[in-house]
Amino acid sequence: MKVSTLLLSGFGVFVTVEDTLAFTATTGPNLRNRGSKISSSNSWSKNNAVSNEQVNGNDVASVEFPPPLSKVDRIKRASKFWSSAIPIVLSYYSKGAELEVKRAFTGQSLTQEEEEIIWNEQHSKGATKLADTIRSLKGFYVKTAQIIASRRDLFPSQYTEALSDFTDNVDPLPSSLIKAVICKELLNRGETFEDVFCEFDDMPLGAASVAQVHRAVLTEKYGGKEVAVKVQRPSIESKLMGDIANLKALAKTFRENDALPLDYYTVFCELEKQLQDEFDFVAEAVAMDRIHDCITKDENGLPCESPIVLPRPVPGLVSKRVLVMDYLQGVPLSRAAEEMLKRGINPDSPESQLFGRKLLRSLTDVFGRCILETGFFHADPHPGNIFVLQDGRIGLIDFGQVKQISGRARETLAKVMLALDERKSDSNPEDLDKIGNLALELGVELNTNSQKEAPAAVAMWLFDGSVETLPGGYDKGELSPNSPVKELKSFPQDLVLVGRSSILIKGLSNRLGIPWSLSKEWAPTARRVLEGNRSVKSTKQEENKVRIRDVYVIFKSWAKGKASRAITRLPPPLRSRVAAIALKIQKIKEAKSKR
Repeated sequence: MKVSTLLLSGFGVFVTVEDTLAFTATTGPNLRNRGSKISSSNSWSKNNAVSNEQVNGNDVASVEFPPPLSKVDRIKRASKFWSSAIPIVLSYYSKGAELEVKRAFTGQSLTQEEEEIIWNEQHSKGATKLADTIRSLKGFYVKTAQIIASRRDLFPSQYTEALSDFTDNVDPLPSSLIKAVICKELLNRGETFEDVFCEFDDMPLGAASVAQVHRAVLTEKYGGKEVAVKVQRPSIESKLMGDIANLKALAKTFRENDALPLDYYTVFCELEKQLQDEFDFVAEAVAMDRIHDCITKDENGLPCESPIVLPRPVPGLVSKRVLVMDYLQGVPLSRAAEEMLKRGINPDSPESQLFGRKLLRSLTDVFGRCILETGFFHADPHPGNIFVLQDGRIGLIDFGQVKQISGRARETLAKVMLALDERKSDSNPEDLDKIGNLALELGVELNTNSQKEAPAAVAMWLFDGSVETLPGGYDKGELSPNSPVKELKSFPQDLVLVGRSSILIKGLSNRLGIPWSLSKEWAPTARRVLEGNRSVKSTKQEENKVRIRDVYVIFKSWAKGKASRAITRLPPPLRSRVAAIALKIQKIKEAKSKR
């Protein structure tokens, strides 16, 4: 099994510099944190019709809900998929065979440039056919397109470009149907739509394969604030699960064939498990609160400045298929480059570079704390789910995919971080043995003919982007034939999505040109976790010192956040000068940390 897929395909994302450095191109208010009390989920079929009294004049009373796919429809849909997918795959086999035959008969090999021209033409044909098929079928195939489009480092440019339109939006459902769903799911007896919302934008903020989101304003009865309303597409669950079954069957057919660079079967198996969780918005609301609680308290349980902004669910307005939450208005990283160009912002400017470092630090802190402290973390980090606010803060949305890893895996991960951080060198045999044994303890299995340094090399490749030379002579490049990832025989599914988070941060640091070691950054948290956060003091005097220190830490964190946001409100010329000074200071600190 080609386990490199778990780390390099659907579970990693590619973030360009342009995608990450447009923090001044955003608009919108700050989010307000609120407690959340989740309402009980209403049945999807609680009411077969929405009364005129409930919608109060909105023309949704006679809206007809789309039925689930019939058996005949499922067969037709699967047939269309297979009739399009198989020719694409077989065309690569035939083209490769054609080149081999020519080489055998003529005794001459094509130059690299000639082969590149041939394969580029093949990629263009395949990408066009695949995009047409996905555009026609929609469903989970859109999710697959999003994965391919986000991994420009793994897939040919013809495919990523052809599928890039699927990244943010699919065809939205009509607002009348959306309002009908909301009425069925949220309204109490005797309530009308206008009793809950005094404003509701018919045009969605975004429409994805599972749900679409609308901006709205609540009535005073429900708090009177601006919100985002996430509504699940009716009858979508059976369609998407059928789609992923087709993809698994196709991937399994070609699983052991070297013509495909990755083991897509394993990817779709993990995606299938995660997708099932995306259909329950009550669980998503609970996940939002759990992660919020984790990142807004320090190791002593005291309030602290959160590295990122999370939307919070609105009490009483959450059901299995509708989720009302704080409105986060801004620019996702997937559209940051476009906004940056509109506003004439230079991606190489000091403020852009400074923000890139802030983004890297924020994501590192959040995922490090969630993974190591609780083992519960956001499992779908990609440029469409990461937002940039007007004041330069980072926002994280869409908690439909979360992951809980076991306590044992969390503890072993912490030990790996410390072993990497405390190693004497990248080639010390004792350190390599310790790191390698911990990697194997996590459940990593390697090819029988792999070098003895392979386990340690895999751990370094995944968690320490600052290493110059990997042990065993392995290459740092993930696509290199000599990459340590190629030595993986199996990788524990519990940790697949941990790998996705680390790949996200690693890719970002590479694009920013900043050597970044997750093991070094996560080591303090790992050490705390292994020590059990024991900070009990024996005397009252020591307890008072701890309190004073805690107050100082909280104040320092608050002041740092205020200063960072104040910079974004300065006039552009002054802002650039201040950012240049701050960037210079950060680079000096980075240089010192390498020594």
